[in-house]
Amino acid sequence: MAKKETKNRSELVAEVAAKADTSQTAVNSVLDALFDVLASSAKNDVKVTIPGWLAVERTERAARTGRNPQTGETIEIAAGSSVKLTAGSKLKAAVK
Repeated sequence: MAKKETKNRSELVAEVAAKADTSQTAVNSVLDALFDVLASSAKNDVKVTIPGWLAVERTERAARTGRNPQTGETIEIAAGSSVKLTAGSKLKAAVK
């Protein structure tokens, strides 16, 4: 199996800036704003949907019993929140 390539934020910003014919500073500002909106929406239990591409929503995990892998001891895991990202149809079709 071939090693997967990765793209870091600065490479992503440079590529988007080139495709949008705009500055990297502008793209960086837009990404910062997007991530701020996604974070505050998840915090306030608001689902964000970009039809065909992506959905981001807060999920709740119930309390449960688990095991410490080192000792095998039973432990109680508290309830908590998480974030779920769901790929839309256009994104799924792009990877086929």
